[in-house]
Amino acid sequence: MSDVVVFAGTTEGCQVCDFLAKHKVSVLACVATDYGSKSLKEDEYLKIHAGRLTGEEMEVLLREHSPRLVLDATHPYAAEVTANIRIACKNTGFSYERVLRENGAHQDKAVYVEDTEAAVKFLEGTKGNILLTTGSKELGKFTALSDAGERIYARVLSLPSVMETCKGYGFEGKHLIGMQGPFSMELNAAMLRQYDCKYLVTKDTGKAGGFQEKIDAALMCDVIPVIIGRPLQEEGLSVAECKRMLTDRFVLTLKPHVTLLGIGMGSEETLTIQGKKAVQKADLIIGAKRMADSIRESGQPVVYEYRSDVIGEYIKNHAEYENIVIALSGDVGFYSGAKKLLDVLKEISADIEIICGISSVVYFMSRIGQSWDDAKITSAHGKNCNLISMVKHNQKVFSILGTGSAVAELAQKLVEYQMGDVVLYVGENLSYPEEKIFYAKASELISYEGQALSVVCAYNEKARPAFSTHGIQDEEFIRGKAPMTKEEVRCVSLSKLRLQEDSICYDVGAGTGSVSVEMALRADQGQVFAVEKKDDAVALLYENKQKFAADNLEIVKGEAPQALASLPVPTHAFIGGSSGNLKEIVALLLKKNQDVRIVINCITLETISEALDVLKEYDFAEREVVQLAASRSREIGRYHLMMGENPIYIITCQKPQRME
Repeated sequence: MSDVVVFAGTTEGCQVCDFLAKHKVSVLACVATDYGSKSLKEDEYLKIHAGRLTGEEMEVLLREHSPRLVLDATHPYAAEVTANIRIACKNTGFSYERVLRENGAHQDKAVYVEDTEAAVKFLEGTKGNILLTTGSKELGKFTALSDAGERIYARVLSLPSVMETCKGYGFEGKHLIGMQGPFSMELNAAMLRQYDCKYLVTKDTGKAGGFQEKIDAALMCDVIPVIIGRPLQEEGLSVAECKRMLTDRFVLTLKPHVTLLGIGMGSEETLTIQGKKAVQKADLIIGAKRMADSIRESGQPVVYEYRSDVIGEYIKNHAEYENIVIALSGDVGFYSGAKKLLDVLKEISADIEIICGISSVVYFMSRIGQSWDDAKITSAHGKNCNLISMVKHNQKVFSILGTGSAVAELAQKLVEYQMGDVVLYVGENLSYPEEKIFYAKASELISYEGQALSVVCAYNEKARPAFSTHGIQDEEFIRGKAPMTKEEVRCVSLSKLRLQEDSICYDVGAGTGSVSVEMALRADQGQVFAVEKKDDAVALLYENKQKFAADNLEIVKGEAPQALASLPVPTHAFIGGSSGNLKEIVALLLKKNQDVRIVINCITLETISEALDVLKEYDFAEREVVQLAASRSREIGRYHLMMGENPIYIITCQKPQRME
């Protein structure tokens, strides 16, 4: 007993059988030969009957299995078999559905003929070798061609019986090619070139029959396709429509496999091999029209949509599609719609696969001969983006643009902010035939009319890094008995340091690590070394490093200046505690880097005196002393009193004019 009997032997038939068995619907697959069953694998739900059946034998088989449904997924040229299946179903009363393969995409250059005899008649009046791909059954008819033995190269299945039949027609040696498909466009092209063919004869066997690969190869090799038209004009279901019908009929619960595919810039050349394989397996492509059309194969179903919620709803309501590819521009992780799609797809319980692509920044920067790892990367497409500030403070800024006037607007603002000399590299329609890449100064582009599908890289030789901001509340830090630089003092001290994102910083006498942590968060591309000699303070440093995830903060247990000797060369140093070794610490810092910027916090008169001696000794070109007295309010009953903190001297120095 089987729920469904499928007359298979074609790719479509195998797909339907696998679909049913996968969802635990018992199916009997009927194939004409053992060869036709090789794409199927028997299991608990899928059984195979191999062997040709007469109409009467079909009726016997159907009565034996009493299926709820009979599917005819035989080859589009098996007209007699289809007629027998229809009659058998009518005589036995079982429900019948025809499953048809999709038409291939015909090309204007092709020659269409009604039947094999017409193909022979056309070829009789031509010259040049012929690659015959219609199989062995009608090979005998081509012997009517006067020079068939010299011109025809017949490609047939590599079965002994088939080869023997072809030999009987006079085709052997190099004129008989025994191979099993499917055949790629590249392999078809190689064979056309190998045999110097001028014509390729085929039937429109649709996508599954490799029709499009034959046509593409022929056109690439300047070979004329001779297409024998379909013998039947049938009505029936596509594979997708059949799956939907089966889903409803057997109340199946499906979990689609959805691939978020980064397609690169849009041309075929920028789609990865992994991406191409995903597209080939897909039974539905979804995406904005330009993107979906750039990857879909001939006859492949497509839905033009980019809104995440609409895509999710469509997939939910169309369970017939099991393997779906959603096309996303560039790379899925680079300013794409993947983030929203992931949330939507998780709600409908889809199996999700993510395949990366070539992003616009990678493609464009390679085209202009620039590295991108040192560029500030952003997007101004559909979002607010302070490009001016980025360009002012970064030598190299890459941005995706969203309008045709975006380049001119950016150029105009750069001129207004006295940055008209900034060079703008502009890329439009990347990877497409109309691709345009050029560069010019901003002052030359204030009236430029461009394309919306564009990117820009601004190169500013005069860029100066922006100062970092700071200000974490004291209560956020894990505190113990170790001293901590308070928030107000910390803010002023860090502002005096003028950290950059890649600064190498020392925090000498780090205490709980409040200054170290803020340094690490501001100089997130650099490194901070917190030097502390007390065990309890070191323990707090580790706790605060973990709490703030300051991975670029390295804790050094020891006393300065000895603990500083083996550390990397600093660009900045904060001295919050010196244990009476201030002069020695400053001497070592200047020995490592004469241009190091130093900020010293002094709370005792002795430390102030020592710091002033240091300023005099090295005669710093930049030196400043700030006395900071902060007060905080405290409630006493219904009154608020201001309670003063210890006054702090903040000393800043850089660029010594005298060295020992």
